[in-house]
Formats: sequence, C-alpha cells, structure tokens
Amino acid sequence: METISISLDTVWVLFATTLVFLMQAGFALVETGLTRTKNTGNIIMKNFLDFGIGSILFWVIGYSLMFGLDVAGIVGFPDFLSDNNYNKSIPDAAFLMFQTVFAATAATIVSGAVAERTNFEAYILFSAAITLFIYPISGHWIWGGGWLSQLETPFHDFAGSTAVHSVGAWASLVGVIMVGPRIGKYNGKANAIP
Repeated sequence: METISISLDTVWVLFATTLVFLMQAGFALVETGLTRTKNTGNIIMKNFLDFGIGSILFWVIGYSLMFGLDVAGIVGFPDFLSDNNYNKSIPDAAFLMFQTVFAATAATIVSGAVAERTNFEAYILFSAAITLFIYPISGHWIWGGGWLSQLETPFHDFAGSTAVHSVGAWASLVGVIMVGPRIGKYNGKANAIP
C-alpha cells in the first residue's frame, strides 16, 4: 500500500511540475503581448534562459541551500550537485524538478517587470542571482526548516504565494527601482506605446 501511495504522490507532483513549467510559456506570451514587436525575441530568450540557466544553478547549489541541513535558521548547508533525499514521501529527483520549476518562476516574474529596460546580459546575471541565492535562501526560511518555520506559530505559505510569487515581486520592485521607467512611457503623464 505504501508503494502505491508513493507512486500516486509522485505522479501528482510531476503533473503539478508540468503545469508550473508551462507557466514559463505563459509568462513569455503575456510579456511579449505587453511589449513592442521589436522586443519579442528578447523577451522570449529571457524567459527561455530563466529556466535554462536557473535550472542548472538551482541544481548545482540552490537546492541544497534551500533544503540542506539548517545553518542558524538562515540557509541550508551547501551540497554541490546534491544527491541527498530532502523529501521522504516522493523520489528526490521528482522533488528537485518540482522545486526547480518554482525557482525559475520566481526569476521569470522579474522579466516582465523590467521588460524593454534592461541589458540582456545584466538581466541574465540578475536572474542567476535569484535562482542561485535569493529564492533558495528565502525558500529555506519557509519550506527548508529556516527561522520562519521555527516560529512559535510557524509561518505557512499557501501554494508558493510568499516563497515564489512574493520573492519574484520584491525582486521585480528592486529591478524596477534600479532601471527606472520605460523611455517614452512616462513624461509627466502616462503615454501609450503602440
């Protein structure tokens, strides 16, 4: 009976992983629709590389920073190319894939916020920092046994609203403050950019 339970849990997690992965395409489409035609390729490449580079960096070190042995409630102990089983109810490879798509989602939220205003290479470095350090460390506080999960009344995150979406939103706010408004969009009043 336990084997059936693990199998069903794994299938469900992989199905959810697929749905979250498809959000990458959704973000690419919505961001492309909200920017000028000349920037379509740039937006799609940003979303593609968010996942491509972010997945590798999250697997190499971010995953263990998020779920590794707790260090002072702040971060997990680093384990390069982690082979530890951080989740006992499903195979670790499925759990890693599930967490990887969320790391990429947190990073790609920033892409839309800074669309048409960032240098491609600078954006990729910003995205790498999110998947390598920012998301894994803040995720450790909530899901990895960090200080928020250790409170007398533990913090509960519903469906990644804080661990994923809020982290992406705060990183977006920092990015927007750093790069400023789109050129031609705000000159004392909002202007439509066809």
